[in-house]
Amino acid sequence: MTLQIAQLNGSPATVSDLAPLTFAGYAHFTAMQMRGHTVRGLDLHLERLRQASDQLFGQHLRDDHIIDYLGAAVSASGVRDASVTCFISSRLGEFAPAGESPELDVLVKVTGPAQAPKGPISLDVVRHERHLPEVKHVGEVGKTLFLRQAIARGFDDAAFEDRERRLSEATIWNLAFWDGESVIWPEAEYLRGVTMQILVRRLRRMGVPQKTKTIRPAELGDRLSCVVMNSWTPGIPVSIVGDKSMAQDSTFPRLLQEAYAAENQSRLA
Repeated sequence: MTLQIAQLNGSPATVSDLAPLTFAGYAHFTAMQMRGHTVRGLDLHLERLRQASDQLFGQHLRDDHIIDYLGAAVSASGVRDASVTCFISSRLGEFAPAGESPELDVLVKVTGPAQAPKGPISLDVVRHERHLPEVKHVGEVGKTLFLRQAIARGFDDAAFEDRERRLSEATIWNLAFWDGESVIWPEAEYLRGVTMQILVRRLRRMGVPQKTKTIRPAELGDRLSCVVMNSWTPGIPVSIVGDKSMAQDSTFPRLLQEAYAAENQSRLA
C-alpha cells in the first residue's frame, strides 16, 4: 500500500480542505527525508520557511507550531522512514490582495522514502533562470518540462545556465564541483538547498577548503568533478554536463557523504 498522509494545520486534510489548493500557485515549501523518525538540518528547514513566509506573506508562523504540525503528520503515518514535505499557503489564494494579516495554513504531506539514483548521471544544459530563486515555491512547470526534454535528448536530467552563461543549479538539485583540493559552489542566483547548507557548515568544521566561483559550461572538463545534491542525497556523481565529460574522483562524493553523516539529527515523532 502506498503511503500518503496529508494534514492541514495538524488535522487530517479532507477533500474540501484540499480542493482549493489544487493547482494553486502561491505557496512555498520545504522537503526533507526522515529516517528513524529523525531529519537533518531541521533548523535550516525552519529558517527557510520563516524567510519565505516573510517574503510572500509579510509574516511567518512560529517554529514550534511548524514542528507540532510535522510531528502530528509523522505520528499519524505510523512509519519511521518517509519523505516529509511542509507547504505554507494563505487562504486568500492567488490573484487577491494580501490584506493586513493573511491567515497562513500549513499542509504537511508524508509519503514513502525517496531513493536517489546511484549515478553517475548526465546533465543537459538549458538556459533558464528561476523566478525568486531564493524561495522554494510551487508551480515551477519549467523544471518538469526541462527534465523531460533532457531525457528525450538522451540525458538523465538538466542543469541551468543564466543569461551570463553561468551554471546555477539543476532541476531539483544543487550543483557542486571539485578540483581535487576544494569544493566549488557556483557563483549565480539559485536556491541554496538545505543539504547544500548542511554540507557548507560541516565541511567548514572539517577544515575542507570551499570557494564560490563562476562556472560556465565551456570551461568544464576532466579537471573537475561534479555532483548534484538535494534532500535525497548529499552527492550523486555527474559524468557529463552538456558536451563536457567530467572527472570521476571518488574522493568527492565520499567526502560529502562523510560531512552529511556528521550533521545532527532532530526527532520529529
